[in-house]
Amino acid sequence: MEEKIYPGYVLVEMIVTDDSWYVVRNTPRVTGFIGAGTVPIPVSKEEIDRLQKRMGEKEPEYKIDVRPGDLVKITDGPFKDFDGKVFEIDEERGKIKVLVNMFGRDTPVELDSLQIKKV
Repeated sequence: MEEKIYPGYVLVEMIVTDDSWYVVRNTPRVTGFIGAGTVPIPVSKEEIDRLQKRMGEKEPEYKIDVRPGDLVKITDGPFKDFDGKVFEIDEERGKIKVLVNMFGRDTPVELDSLQIKKV
């Protein structure tokens, strides 16, 4: 699972002058700043250090306890309560392709590993 620390924010290191402030304020789709009023509040050095430390952390590994050919039940999403057979596993992304029988045909459906349980 990916945790977003400051979703939708862009951190900028800059010396605030009239010109640099004008550029940031007039950047397309910039709608606001951290802080009250019209001038942004700097983020502390400690907070930046914590963010940079977390950025260097290893990505979480997904625990996938199924293998291709295993029968599973889909527990969430639009195919909830469907049964299927594991076709392919992408361990890096935590995604599983399951063949689900729809209208007499096996149809591949990509699911998150948390959306299935082994039968």
